[in-house]
Amino acid sequence: MVEKDESSPGGISEEEAAQYDRQIRLWGLEAQKRLRASRVLLVGLRGLGAEVAKNLILAGVRGLTLLDHQQVSPEDSRAQFLIPAGSQGRNRAEASLERAQSLNPMVEVKADPESVESKPSEFFTQFDAVCLTCCSKESMVRINQICHKNGVKFFSGDVFGYHGFMFCDLGLHEFVEEKPKVPKGSSGLEDGPEAKRARLEAPETTMVKKQLQFCPLREALAVQARGEEAAAALQKTAPDYFLLHVLLSFRSQAGRDPCPLRAPQDSALLLRLRREVLQGLGVTPQLLPEHFHSFCFSEMAPVCAVLGGVLGQEVVKALSHRDPPPQ
Repeated sequence: MVEKDESSPGGISEEEAAQYDRQIRLWGLEAQKRLRASRVLLVGLRGLGAEVAKNLILAGVRGLTLLDHQQVSPEDSRAQFLIPAGSQGRNRAEASLERAQSLNPMVEVKADPESVESKPSEFFTQFDAVCLTCCSKESMVRINQICHKNGVKFFSGDVFGYHGFMFCDLGLHEFVEEKPKVPKGSSGLEDGPEAKRARLEAPETTMVKKQLQFCPLREALAVQARGEEAAAALQKTAPDYFLLHVLLSFRSQAGRDPCPLRAPQDSALLLRLRREVLQGLGVTPQLLPEHFHSFCFSEMAPVCAVLGGVLGQEVVKALSHRDPPPQ
């Protein structure tokens, strides 16, 4: 049954039910109502931010705030499809607003041209989820601590050339997972009419409630590769984890990401940081090959599309409390 009360934050109108019909069939009315009552802050409107914004708006959150204090640059035209041509010099969030809003008029989309660094702690607590892109490691850790303390779901992600990452801290997160029911008396039915009919019929499912505890970003980035236990853990750690440390250190030192126009000096800085950061973490710099820097420049549109799809999907799953989050 569809609720007609549009004034209720958790209600779904008949118009919204028609708009989100496919999604309601996919994950249910209750999940869509929870999503429809959620407000999200998205920081950083480069290529990845545009993909995440698109996915959240089409999914039907209640409100999305686009925050970015940077101006549109020529590089934005490579992957940022929300910014119209001829917008160079405008604020990135404001330039993205019109096309973002046109994706779904039922979602309240706002543009905030201020810096995320200037925002007080209270600013982040008004949202149900915060998703950061284009932020320094220090900012991500600070905002994650605020979100973790106040029960706000936290996400972050970025694209560096052919590489991308995402992180989420949902605190103590409850969700439901759909599991197939095991038919009673099915054991021993190898063949025969009953077994054939059971294989043809759609399997029955049941919803199982589960709970997971997530760690903050500060703990996830705290690497200590010394000692026997640390050495054993290191063998299970992908080199991309250490690459992320190098790239975040580059962003902190240079105040930007590796730029193709400054490839020689940026490559030299990346190689130096590879040595300094990895040795500081207690691992050998050879974990990353000498040519690793060649694949870290600019935002690649296909990588933004893939990672933006995954990141947007995880935000939707967390807000709707449907299906298991990444672990």
